Amino acid sequence: MTTPQPSRAVKLFGTETEDVEGRTLRAGPLSAVLDSGALRYIRLGDTEVMRAIAYLVRDENWGTFAPEISNLNVEETGGAFAVSYDARCHDTKRSIRYHAEIRYSPAGALNFTVNAKPDTDVLTNRTGFVVLHPLKGVAGHPLTVEHVDGRILHSEFPALINPDCPFRDVRALTHQVMPGLDVTCRMEGDGFEMEDHRNWTDASFKTYVRALSKPWPYTLPAGEEFTQSVSLSFIGSLPAPAVHSGPRAIEVQIGAASNLRMPRIGLGLPTEEAVPSLAVAPLIRAAGVSTLVCQFDGRRPDNSATAAAVAELAKATGCEIVAEIIIDGKAQPAEELEPIASAIAAANLKLSAVTVSPAPHLKAVLPGKKGPDAPAFESLYGAARAAFPSVPLGGGMYSYFTELNRNPPPAELLDFVTHTTTPIVHAADDVSVMETLEALPYVIQSTRSFIKGKPYRVGPSAIPARDNPYGAATAGNPGNGRVCLARMDPRQRGLFGAAWTLGYIAAFAKGGIDIVSIGEPTGPSGIIARKTDYLQPYFDTAQSPAVYPVYHVVKGMAEAAGAEIIESSASEGSKLACIAFITSGGVELWLANLTNVTQSFVLDRVATKAIASLALDENSFVEASIRPGYLAESGQSLAPGAAQCLGAYSVAKLIVHQ
Repeated sequence: MTTPQPSRAVKLFGTETEDVEGRTLRAGPLSAVLDSGALRYIRLGDTEVMRAIAYLVRDENWGTFAPEISNLNVEETGGAFAVSYDARCHDTKRSIRYHAEIRYSPAGALNFTVNAKPDTDVLTNRTGFVVLHPLKGVAGHPLTVEHVDGRILHSEFPALINPDCPFRDVRALTHQVMPGLDVTCRMEGDGFEMEDHRNWTDASFKTYVRALSKPWPYTLPAGEEFTQSVSLSFIGSLPAPAVHSGPRAIEVQIGAASNLRMPRIGLGLPTEEAVPSLAVAPLIRAAGVSTLVCQFDGRRPDNSATAAAVAELAKATGCEIVAEIIIDGKAQPAEELEPIASAIAAANLKLSAVTVSPAPHLKAVLPGKKGPDAPAFESLYGAARAAFPSVPLGGGMYSYFTELNRNPPPAELLDFVTHTTTPIVHAADDVSVMETLEALPYVIQSTRSFIKGKPYRVGPSAIPARDNPYGAATAGNPGNGRVCLARMDPRQRGLFGAAWTLGYIAAFAKGGIDIVSIGEPTGPSGIIARKTDYLQPYFDTAQSPAVYPVYHVVKGMAEAAGAEIIESSASEGSKLACIAFITSGGVELWLANLTNVTQSFVLDRVATKAIASLALDENSFVEASIRPGYLAESGQSLAPGAAQCLGAYSVAKLIVHQ
């Protein structure tokens, strides 16, 4: 039987569709990337000034339209550039057209203006400019805010993640870019407000048009034109134009012991994956995960069958079971918990922990708005302890960190606190998804600020969205594309998913998290392939059973549980993620290339000998998919101190001998 050979795109992304790359514009010391009509990564030399300026159209479920761009014209003339284009956003219910003009002058002024005109009435939650400030050199640093009425406020960007809108009625924002140089971002056409985008693990502060305090969704009337603009102006002397040299090797430093231990690794288990996971129980056991976070939904009639399947799965895999219980929240918690507790007891299912949430907490509540009609935390947790005596009780939010930050439970009533994340709430392009890793240290720091020293668990998390707290349901993805808040994201099946997962676990491991749960055994967030009702290029015809690249990362990190973490860092952390820990053979170092181009790296310990298993790359993709133990094998010897290459979205495992 001939093994099918997937395309490079399928190896990297799980789909034949590759992401669109932007065009870099340069004018003197300033550069910016023009990407689908937006400006991204506005920089002076190597210093990022703004993460993005974009004009967005969103529907009533916060879905973002991909603009159809026409008549694109780009002119670059020495110290200036000019861009213009026409765009249309539409579906079967609405259509809006707009004309955009972007200009940067040699004097250092940048202006982005859009004139829009709906073809039909447009129902929208937000249509207009979104401005993103980066995190590095910004979070916790001074900020001057000019309000719509002319008032000036001297403040700072939040250090801890702000659950509310830190600034409202904004006209302009000024912050320092580098010593002796400030930038003012002025926004015209409506009142703007800022939210802390780190709530959703976006690596930015977002200032946007149309305040959330106003009613939404709202309607843009057909034929009524409106104009908005965003401008940047610099105060001080601009630096000299950058001299662009060739790429440099990323320096990977390995330091001293950190007094932290590698977390235990778990998997989520939604109700619909309980039975399919039984078929791959040997692979789950081989992965070495410690915990299955199993969902029991009191709104469903099949919890007895779920409990029986989970009990069988626990025996087959050796995993501890955490019950993640959803109750309707309309009756007394004790009354709604009783049938689930009875089903678990009847199945002789032993629990290592339990968490409970009323269904209303699955949906988002905006700051300042009335909370959901749900049982009080005290009543909820008291009933859970009575229903599951002597079982550790966790609490938090089954949705994302945002909801935990806005409605934190009383930690003193709990044995641990938990939440999940997804990187595809607001943007789903490859670069934005990888950028979310930058926000995770802030999530950890902010969570620890209010959980009063309680143990901290995270997950089940993956690239696909397990739920949509902001709309009726998760988004469909019939085209195997990159879709915000989609339950199925093809990159979970590619090298991209493995690289993102290593970066995710590394961030939380360095943050001292107790348990990190990643994805699911099978299904849209799975680590093991199974037949589905959606297309899975290569895996639909691959030898069975097959595993996705992320399986090897989960297996490697699960086997390291409890190992002492060694300090490690990369000189360009946005390009290369790393985690190191002590094993019987020396220091085990894992690296992930977070970019779509080959990166070279060099270890700082030039006197050491390293043995590398570079198994998770394009060349080994097929073999690794059918050999679950592939990364446990030995790799090639590396010359001490020599630069090594790591392909796009590849993962490397190295043993560094002392």
